[in-house]
Amino acid sequence: MENTSPEKLDRKTQEKNRRIQMKYLSSKLFSLIPPHHHQYSAKDMVTQQDQIDQAITYIEKLKERVDVLMRRKDKIIAQGTSDDSKKFMPSTSCSNIKLPMIEVRELGSTIEVILVSCLQKKFTMQEVIIILEEEGVQVVTANFSTIGDKVYYTIHAQVKITRLGVDASRVYLRLQNLIC
Repeated sequence: MENTSPEKLDRKTQEKNRRIQMKYLSSKLFSLIPPHHHQYSAKDMVTQQDQIDQAITYIEKLKERVDVLMRRKDKIIAQGTSDDSKKFMPSTSCSNIKLPMIEVRELGSTIEVILVSCLQKKFTMQEVIIILEEEGVQVVTANFSTIGDKVYYTIHAQVKITRLGVDASRVYLRLQNLIC
């Protein structure tokens, strides 16, 4: 009888550790989904199954997006090989992708903001930084590049008070209101 008791305890401990590990991995997977893709509000209780379902849906959307982009790339390459004079000319219109484009990623206690806009933008980098600081983050780096008729902004910021965190979906909405 003494031999079975430690065995049961060991199996119970192993199973408990396995469940804890799976819960951790599930929450880590869910944290990788950008907040604006969440199907539930921050107040809703989301079950582990709902989190996994959202991750699956998001991954499927990403796969579809990759397929569309690959087809577009192949089409552009095919057009470029037939007319070498246009191959290295930057486009003069912003119609290739829907602009402006905003992406906000929460990476633990840091946040990354990526903006893409036309040269005829209606906002300044300073306005974007002010919104980020009002939301409780401190900008660490802010860079931009101009390629053709598009301007690419990348901003990395650190959460000022880590226990309070930052609501990336709120940052996204405020930036969307500013830029669009």
